[in-house]
Amino acid sequence: MKRASYFKVAICWRMASPAQIRDVTDTAIWVAHYRARESERVDAMFRDPLAKVLTGERGEQIARSFGRFSRYTEWTVLTRTVIIDEFITEAIRDGVDAVFNLGAGLDTRPYRMELPPSFRWLEADFPPMVEYKNKMLRDHSPRCRLLRVGVDLSDPVARRGLLASTFPEANKVLVLTEGVVPYLTEEQVAGLAADLASQPRFAFWLAEYFSPRVYPYLRAAARTRRMVNAPFRFFPRECVEYFRKHGWTEKEIRYSSSVGQRFGRRPPMPWWGRMLMSFARPEVSEQIKRTSGFMLMTPGAPLN
Repeated sequence: MKRASYFKVAICWRMASPAQIRDVTDTAIWVAHYRARESERVDAMFRDPLAKVLTGERGEQIARSFGRFSRYTEWTVLTRTVIIDEFITEAIRDGVDAVFNLGAGLDTRPYRMELPPSFRWLEADFPPMVEYKNKMLRDHSPRCRLLRVGVDLSDPVARRGLLASTFPEANKVLVLTEGVVPYLTEEQVAGLAADLASQPRFAFWLAEYFSPRVYPYLRAAARTRRMVNAPFRFFPRECVEYFRKHGWTEKEIRYSSSVGQRFGRRPPMPWWGRMLMSFARPEVSEQIKRTSGFMLMTPGAPLN
């Protein structure tokens, strides 16, 4: 991280109000709070016992500050966690020998997933986040070969060096960017896409999928006021076409609504929203169900 950026983050952490998002790294605590809450349920969709260790009271403060918007964010975090877990499990079974988690935040998959002891896992994030995570998890052992690196991923030179030099013996890598792409500009995402595509060993990329239908919600004033220090900035005209243009083709998209349905967790919406859904034409209802999820991509142009 550049010196000015580092001090800016440190100042935000000290001066922001207890419930305010101080910077993009603060969103990691917010997300981990939801995973910790889920882990305490009898019918939990997954178990993440270390999430509570990492969040403390701050995650709950942030979640409460978002009011009704918190319910949908929580539902999205939980369903995407299941999607990513399943994509990674299947990828390892199919020969992936490393995961590069860029912008890893407070993710604990190397500690909670069933992974081969020799499997390689890279976590990269801002140095303050890495230092905090190292401190909080120092008494816990990962289930695989875990390397955690502090780096400013928005610095293209540092990013390219990391991607090229880490675990050079890995031949088939899955890159995960959970909760990263939405905070980048289209230009920044294009640069990241080019860097990933330039590495032949990067076989897959897992990233958020949003339909333009959900953009008005993400831009809602009540939400953006609380996200002023970490705004969503990635709003391409069409997500799939954007990534195709920049060298990555969707292999499969899995939608949050499908996971919610499987576990009996309906997306939170007001009563009138459910009523409108019940009267919507089947094709419209299907489009609404496909507004968000995660996309597994492969490098190269689509096969026609």
